[in-house]
Amino acid sequence: MIKAVIFDMDGVILDSETICARTWKEAGKEYKIAEEKSIELQTACLGTNKNDTCLIIKNILGNDFPSEKFLERTSQLFHDIEFSEGIPLMPYARETLEKLHGRYRIALASSTRGETVKRQLKAVNVIDFFETLTTGDMVNHSKPDPEIYRIACASLGLKPEECIAVEDSPNGIKSAYAAGLKTVMIPDKIQPDTTTASLCWKICQSLKEFERTL
Repeated sequence: MIKAVIFDMDGVILDSETICARTWKEAGKEYKIAEEKSIELQTACLGTNKNDTCLIIKNILGNDFPSEKFLERTSQLFHDIEFSEGIPLMPYARETLEKLHGRYRIALASSTRGETVKRQLKAVNVIDFFETLTTGDMVNHSKPDPEIYRIACASLGLKPEECIAVEDSPNGIKSAYAAGLKTVMIPDKIQPDTTTASLCWKICQSLKEFERTL
């Protein structure tokens, strides 16, 4: 019996991954990183918090690479775009939240810091749809670790098997699956490989398709 839907934010509710790709490419140029490598780095880090992102970057580029300063630069570039252009909602995001509201409890599990999550959801007037917000600064280990989804379920007072997780990245799917939720992948920048697909309860091509399956 499904009682709640727990959404990832970046790439599911907000089209922030498109902006992230722009910032990582730009910062990569400044740090003399080839565009292909910048894309590889950003893809590997999708769904993770700052600490785990730094570790991934160092694993790929070496311990001597100034990953913290690199991330500060990507963050600065992101904020410049956010405040000048805004971050758009993903297609059918508001409509999906409106249609699910009242039928299911709705929560968020995002690796992004809580302060940023609140600011960005308020900017597009969807924050009130979410009963609870579980964010990257509330966990010791980010996705693909299951911690964030275990906390999100606990915040609702529900068992993981009573919840659906909606994710766009393999790291998010691994996290939700390991926590015991039914996983739905709506691919954004990364298509599921065989391993990721095997962890999915459903794979939908859009939020609209997802909403219609419930």
